[in-house]
Amino acid sequence: MIIGAEAKIEFKENEVIKERIKKGYRLKELDERIRRSRTKREARIMAEASRIGVRVPKIIEVDEENCRIRMERIHGENLRDVMDSMSLEELSPIFRKVGEYIGLLHSRDIIHGDLTTGNLILKDGEIWIIDFGLAFFSPRIEDKAVDLHLLKEALRSRHPNYWEDCFNWVIEGYKEKFEGWEKVLERMKEIEERGRYRRRSRKNFK
Repeated sequence: MIIGAEAKIEFKENEVIKERIKKGYRLKELDERIRRSRTKREARIMAEASRIGVRVPKIIEVDEENCRIRMERIHGENLRDVMDSMSLEELSPIFRKVGEYIGLLHSRDIIHGDLTTGNLILKDGEIWIIDFGLAFFSPRIEDKAVDLHLLKEALRSRHPNYWEDCFNWVIEGYKEKFEGWEKVLERMKEIEERGRYRRRSRKNFK
């Protein structure tokens, strides 16, 4: 079992049970309402993602009363743990597919919210996206740009030797599936500039 900040996750042979944790610092009624709402939203987003062709774990059961989701367990390898041993030729189609999936999600205004190689599972040559706990619906270009920016930063920090190739392949796939890609990439550049400006400001202040 894994216990995180928002949920505890129990692994069984062929399924995963995710239950949102009660927050003692919130009023009981408010906490229940928030946890139920987020549980329902996560399940809805995963169902929609599957419907549009994104590989995600299949939902088995949603227990809104207990803020619990039972879903298919994907018996594969975490991409974060295996990609350093893979060649660029092997990684290229994988990250293009990741980009296609993100493009499909964004075309339906689905923001994953935690796009990292730790939330990508490789099974039999196919890639799966997991952990939609922070996902939400949004038509905003800013939110889509932040989604991509988070993946870029995760690649840069975790896989510094070839992150640029991998992210370029992501963008290639993204462009194929999301018509609004130009505005998103333009906004992502603005986000990166804002980040550089804040870092320079803090450095000058010190």
